[in-house]
Amino acid sequence: MTSRERILAAISHEPVDRVPIDLGGTRQSGVSVFAYAKLREHLARSSRREEAPIRGQGSKVRDQTGNQSLFTSAATVPRVFDLFQMLAEIEPDVASRFGSDCVALNRRAVAFGIPNESWKPWRLHDGTAVEVPGSFFPERLPSGDLVLRRNGAIIAQMPEGGFYFDRSEKYPGALHPDLASWEPPRLSAADLEHFRAEAERLHRTTDQAVIAALGPPYELFNGLGQGGFEDWMVTFASEPDYVRQLYRKLTDAWLENLEAFQATVGDRVQILQIADDFGTQNAPFLSTRAFRELVLPAYRRGLDWVHQRTPWKVMLHSDGALVPLLPSIIEMGVDILNPVQTTAAGMDPRRLKAEFGERLVFWGGSCDCQGTLTRGTPEQVVAEVCAHLDAFMPGSGYVFASVHNIQANVPPENIMALFDTALNYR
Repeated sequence: MTSRERILAAISHEPVDRVPIDLGGTRQSGVSVFAYAKLREHLARSSRREEAPIRGQGSKVRDQTGNQSLFTSAATVPRVFDLFQMLAEIEPDVASRFGSDCVALNRRAVAFGIPNESWKPWRLHDGTAVEVPGSFFPERLPSGDLVLRRNGAIIAQMPEGGFYFDRSEKYPGALHPDLASWEPPRLSAADLEHFRAEAERLHRTTDQAVIAALGPPYELFNGLGQGGFEDWMVTFASEPDYVRQLYRKLTDAWLENLEAFQATVGDRVQILQIADDFGTQNAPFLSTRAFRELVLPAYRRGLDWVHQRTPWKVMLHSDGALVPLLPSIIEMGVDILNPVQTTAAGMDPRRLKAEFGERLVFWGGSCDCQGTLTRGTPEQVVAEVCAHLDAFMPGSGYVFASVHNIQANVPPENIMALFDTALNYR
C-alpha cells in the first residue's frame, strides 16, 4: 500500500497492511521545535552508518522501509512553521523514518498573519539555531518576555524562557461585533494561489494523504472567544439569537471559502480538518442541549456541503472529555476524531471503540501526552502504546498519532519509542 492508500483504507474502515501513522500531518500532531531539534541530534548520533558523515551532508538513518536515507541535521536547521505553538516543520527524511502517511496543506500564514516565506536565521532561548519567517520581528520587553504587536497592541506574548506564545488578540466572540456591519474574512487571491501550488506539489511529490485545515473563519465555539473566552461564554449562554446570527455570518463566509478552495485544489486533498475544543479534561464545556441547539446546526451546514460536493472526509480536532457529545458530533458530519485524549474522563480506548468505532475513525489516542510520554521511560511508552493499539486497531478505522503536539520537554528516546512501536505493531 502507498501511504495515501493506507490512510484512505483506514478512514473507510477497511483492512490495512500496517498501522497508519501521522507525524506532522496537522498542527495538532506535530513536534515542538525544542523537542524536534533534540530528536534530530539523537537520530544523527544513533545512525548505524559505519563511516563518518561527509562534511556538510549529515548522516544516514533507516526509513520505514529499511533503506538508508540522508538525514540532513548537519546541513540544515529546523524551521518554525507555526510561531504560535513554536512547531517544527517535519522534514521528509524524518517523516519517512517514522512512517508518516500524511502531510499537511497549511495556510500561507499559519499564525499571527505572518506568511511562511523569506526564511531567516534565529535562535531559541536555549541557543538552538532555527529558521523563522522573514517578517517575524518579536520585541523583547525589559522583563525578557517576547511580544508581537499589531498596530501597536500586543497580540501575543512568550515569557522569558518559554516554549510558545500566549495569544491575546480578541476574536469576534469576545468583541461582540455589530453584525449589521461586520464581515468575516474570505480567502484572498494570494491564499488560493498558495493552496493551489501547495496542493499540486504535495500530490505530485509525495504518496501521502493530504490534510487541509480550512475550518470556518473562526472556530465556532472555543476559538471564537479568543482573547476573552469568559465574555464569549456569557454571550453564548445569554444571547442565543445573537449567537445564531453570528453563526449564520460565519458559515456564509465558510461556504464561500469552501467553494473557492474546492475549485482550487479539487481531489488533491483527501481530508478536511476543522478544529474546535468542546471539552475540558473532566467534562464538555457546554451541555449537550446547547451543543445541539446552537453549535451543531451551524457546523452541519458546512459539513453537509463538504459531503455532498466532495469526496473529502472530515476530521474534527477537539480535546477533552467528549463522550456525551460524540453522538451529536457524528450527526453533524464528523468522520474522524482527533486527538482522542484518552486520559480525559470517559475516554477509555476500549469503550470508545465499542460504542463509536463503527461510525467514527479515531486519530491519535496513542499515549498519555501529559504523563507517560513526558515523564515515563521508553519501556512504559511502549507498553501504553501497545495497549491502546490493541484497543483501537481491530477492524481498522484508526490512525496513529501523538495526543496533540509533542511538547518541548519530551525526550527523544520516548518519541522514538512512540513511533517505532506503531511501525513494528502487528
